[in-house]
Amino acid sequence: MIDKIEHPKLTLYARIFGWANLGVLAAFVVNVFLTYGGGMPGAALLSSASGPAAWMQAALYPAVVVIAVLFVSRSPDMTLRDEADRITRLNNFIIRAAFWSVLIIGVVDAAVTFLRVEGLLTLFIGEDLNRELGRSQFRGIYIHIPLMIVSIALAAMTRTLGFIWLSLLIVIAELLIVFSRFVFSYEQAFMSDLVRFWYAALFLFASAYTLIEEGHVRVDVFYASFKDKTKGFVNAVGTLTMGIVFCWTILIVGMGGKNSIINSPVFNFEVTQSSFGMYVKYMMAGFLGIFAISMMVQFTAYLLSAIADWRGDPGHVDHESVSIA
Repeated sequence: MIDKIEHPKLTLYARIFGWANLGVLAAFVVNVFLTYGGGMPGAALLSSASGPAAWMQAALYPAVVVIAVLFVSRSPDMTLRDEADRITRLNNFIIRAAFWSVLIIGVVDAAVTFLRVEGLLTLFIGEDLNRELGRSQFRGIYIHIPLMIVSIALAAMTRTLGFIWLSLLIVIAELLIVFSRFVFSYEQAFMSDLVRFWYAALFLFASAYTLIEEGHVRVDVFYASFKDKTKGFVNAVGTLTMGIVFCWTILIVGMGGKNSIINSPVFNFEVTQSSFGMYVKYMMAGFLGIFAISMMVQFTAYLLSAIADWRGDPGHVDHESVSIA
């Protein structure tokens, strides 16, 4: 009866929920950076902070919900699948920007570290700037952040996600370690750091894309034999009760306080303890946040598609999935 009587309302409510969830996510991330990076007091009611600035931060949350309602109201005839596709395109942009960032920053930071290790950097930039590049805050603010901005611009101009290229670069970086170690007897900490940096990015950033293609392994006994409508219902319930909740748990635990496992390394520009390693350890802590954000966005799109499957809407894509009985 729901899909017959409340068909238009269900579409509207699902779309509003999806964009409201993403709006609250954006407000949460903005407040984290305002509070722990910009010195703001934090959102009132959600912390012990008070005052006009605290209430302005708290007002972000109801504001984004209102914006979500108005945004959905502008296109009342959009289907759930079209909305899911729009959210997926947004997520693809986020992941592209993240991939470009780790690619460019990895190459530049490794090159800077190599030149410092070999004492060559002073020949180009002088002793003072060479010393500053040995400070994580300086390198993060004046090299990494500008490169992130460039990466966002490149993500806006390209459409490839870069998984294959990043995989190839990981193999090449590992081969360089093997050749330099066994042929030239040369190895530095930054070489292994680069491999770990890229591999962590590949693993965590590709998770959302894998969800798009139904590539995650399913451990089930009954799911494979279900009809599409039943699968849609199961996917919708699972996304709401486990997928979205899981992502929010990572974000709240990892970014909910100044000394949280994501915030502390990121805002302190934490570096590896290895001598002459790369200065990207703080970014690797941030990978977990990017993972949770990209998965949250994709789970939202997945929820809308699952509801469309449950209702039997046209346009269902039958992905080939792997199940273990």
